Amino acid sequence: MDLRRKQPFMTTRTKSSSHYDATIVGYGPTGATLANLLGLCGLKTLVLEREAAAYHLPRAVHFDDEVMRVFQTVGIAEDLAKTIRVNAGMRFVDTDGNLLLDWPRPQEIGPNGWHASYRFHQPDLEDILRKAVERFDNVAVRSRADVSLVKDHGDMAEVQYEDLATGQRCMVRSKYAIGCDGARSLVRRFIGTGMEDLGFHERWLVIDVILKRPKPELRDYSVQYCNPERPATYCRSPGNRRRWEITVLDHEIDNEITKTESIWALLKPWLSPDEAEIERNAVYTFQSAIAEKWRAGRILIAGDAAHLTPPFMGQGMCTGIRDAANLAWKIALCVKDKAPQSLLDTYQSERQPHAREYIETAIRLGALINYTDSSEALRRTFPQNDGSARMESRKPALGDGLAAGCQNHRGHLFPQPRLSDARLMDDVCGYVPVLLTAISQSKEPVMNASGLRILSANSEPDIRLCLEKLGVKAALVRPDRYILGTANTEDELGALLSCGLESPLPTD
Repeated sequence: MDLRRKQPFMTTRTKSSSHYDATIVGYGPTGATLANLLGLCGLKTLVLEREAAAYHLPRAVHFDDEVMRVFQTVGIAEDLAKTIRVNAGMRFVDTDGNLLLDWPRPQEIGPNGWHASYRFHQPDLEDILRKAVERFDNVAVRSRADVSLVKDHGDMAEVQYEDLATGQRCMVRSKYAIGCDGARSLVRRFIGTGMEDLGFHERWLVIDVILKRPKPELRDYSVQYCNPERPATYCRSPGNRRRWEITVLDHEIDNEITKTESIWALLKPWLSPDEAEIERNAVYTFQSAIAEKWRAGRILIAGDAAHLTPPFMGQGMCTGIRDAANLAWKIALCVKDKAPQSLLDTYQSERQPHAREYIETAIRLGALINYTDSSEALRRTFPQNDGSARMESRKPALGDGLAAGCQNHRGHLFPQPRLSDARLMDDVCGYVPVLLTAISQSKEPVMNASGLRILSANSEPDIRLCLEKLGVKAALVRPDRYILGTANTEDELGALLSCGLESPLPTD
């Protein structure tokens, strides 16, 4: 099958090619985050986006503390904090309003240096991410660029696209091409991979409204209404925005249920037309799937191109942002010949099981919403539940991949304490590997020849406390904040550092 899109019936010339370190296809949150990280790494990067501007209506509405750390690394946390709200949590209730499962989110700053959960307005996030990209002279963005071909040539990747503003056909070459082009990813098709179907397919109507006046009875936490006749979800968004997601029944037709009178009939238990205006409504098929192959040579995929997550945990966009954080520094090391190309094999091996765990948990939560017998639902959905009807958050570890030294904690996030000068650890470290140690006698952060940053637990009590909680005296942390390995003796420290992990950032 020829996957290339047909060109318009006109005489065009192919614009002479340009050379980049990386070409990103797609400029949503995952693509924009990746562009920022590659910009930090000094890579000459091109972003190709078919649309003329970012989508102006809300889509994703949640991210967590790990993702906020990525945004902190990118340098947008301060601006983003002005637009978001701390999420109070989620409750699952039955048709009588009885609590089935409570998932409260802490309201204090957590071990990652941020709140555990946030609600946001996606157009605000995309605007902030895109403005941040403008800092980098080494990152170019071309909108209205309709990609038609992505090809691996072994030593480089070729990307062809049409400039929709001029009708001109263009071709660029880069060391890597990354598809952040969504669920219907063209780049994934050129990789030649299928999607493993994890079994969840449901149509839901998503309704975003803007309140005309305060309505405190709607509450600040999200609610999953486990009504087997018509499950629904309520989400508290920033400001006066609110969202409902309501199941579409098998016999219902999309263009009928999205009519204004149908929407207000569905919202009647919560809201009336005089209390709010409808900002957006659309029918989505919530799916669960994961790509079988995330890389073919110099072509890779990330975000929804690599995995589709039901929305019940709010982890769809988060999973894509984690992809970008895992991938950017590895690409940078390969581009700069500081690491072999095989380093990129660890991208899928680490990220795919991690994404799968979030998807499978979201599927279980979706199943809870649909069961008729609420007590049986809770028992089947969470067999380990102790009867407290309370869900605790747990972050999965990375899959098999990079490792060094002692590996008891390998693949888990290292916390982000504040240092003695009140700065958060990541602000001091930057997007580089960092050695946190009580073995070394260094009293100040230093940079060695490989770009490894060293922070001494002997002069930073909160780092010492973090290490003590892990039961170790040193930890080598990757640029994406995951633990590569740990050590307890000078000999183990030497073995840990022998891995040769280097900084992906440019050196002066």
